[in-house]
Amino acid sequence: MVDPEGQRSVNAVAAPAEAARWEPLAPRQLVELLADLGAPWWIAGGWALDLFLGRQTRAHDDIEIAIFRGDERALAARLPGWELFIAENATLTRWAPETPLPHGAHELWARERGSDAWRLEILVEERAGARWAYRRNAAIGLNAADLGRRDAEGIPYVRPDVQLLYKSREPRAVDETDFLTVLPHLDAAQRGFLAAALWTVAPGHRWIARLK
Repeated sequence: MVDPEGQRSVNAVAAPAEAARWEPLAPRQLVELLADLGAPWWIAGGWALDLFLGRQTRAHDDIEIAIFRGDERALAARLPGWELFIAENATLTRWAPETPLPHGAHELWARERGSDAWRLEILVEERAGARWAYRRNAAIGLNAADLGRRDAEGIPYVRPDVQLLYKSREPRAVDETDFLTVLPHLDAAQRGFLAAALWTVAPGHRWIARLK
């Protein structure tokens, strides 16, 4: 957001990922924080894969959760005294929960007011009725109630085949490592979903051969 004189709006700040300072919450802290949310949520990203495996396989610089569009205000109400910013195009734009979240916004960063350390990243998932739709290609979907799983302690997380689908687009080295670590633990249904989804969005993707 830039004003007519070229000055950046007070509601936006530059957000180079390499410069962001993170002090992420731990999965158990999130369970306590969101215990009374009243809407589904799941830990996402690399932590979701570690919860699936039942062990931490690497260090995590941040932590993400996924929620459905329409539940962001309920989540904001559980974070009194926090600041929420829409993350888009390397810019963070302050979001006031009393205003609608723009339809194209799928990522929020959150921190306690007065702190410069980010604590939580919020990913906004799309849903049409009882169907979850992959936000990068709505032809891919599944029953919304089947988007997540729970670990042995009851911590909710995004199912691994869906999480790997998100990691598959322009995968970084850490995404490749996550895929190879999780691959031996995927069952036939999970392999089948991920392979079919990749055939839809990226027919030449190198992961497809490994999923056979």
